[in-house]
Amino acid sequence: MDVPELLEAASLMVPEEVATENDITVRDVWDYLVHDEWEIALGLLEEFGDACSLPLAFWEKLAEAADQLQLRRSAAWCQWRCSELRNGLIRAELTLSPAAEARRTTPIPGAGVLRPMWDIGLLSPTGGRAVSIAGLWVENQPMLEPGGQATVRLIPLTPSHWTHVQPGQRITMHEDRAAAGTAVILEVCRPAPVEPAR
Repeated sequence: MDVPELLEAASLMVPEEVATENDITVRDVWDYLVHDEWEIALGLLEEFGDACSLPLAFWEKLAEAADQLQLRRSAAWCQWRCSELRNGLIRAELTLSPAAEARRTTPIPGAGVLRPMWDIGLLSPTGGRAVSIAGLWVENQPMLEPGGQATVRLIPLTPSHWTHVQPGQRITMHEDRAAAGTAVILEVCRPAPVEPAR
């Protein structure tokens, strides 16, 4: 499929009554598609992901369109949203340790490339602390400085490790043995049910 076909197919998955925070509806997206304003249409379609729950196929089509348009961050975001549906999502308020107290002295990238370890209260078979890996996306920021605070989105590498995690729970981020930061869980979304093949 080419870009217009992908965007049109994705737009057909958005309920007509849904609107973004700025009162944009899918009809506005169609107007941009008619005028070959593909990048604007893609950006608006991405906003619908915050307005309502959309299926995996929606995000897959947007990811492919963004990739064809060579919009790297947008493609990464849409692929991230696909992973959230497959593996679940944990939103948390993360505070990184200051540079003087941790090994990290540089900002962490915000666009989902970091996959740190997390102490989420699990124990190893010998009774020691066990950590679980989750990818990290910083919301609304390109990066997070040491000592900084931001809302982050975590995608568990092994979702079954995270089933006990609840809002309000404090977890610890590690990049090595020392704590790199602490986070308070805000929201937990389990993996989406697998859609039957058509």
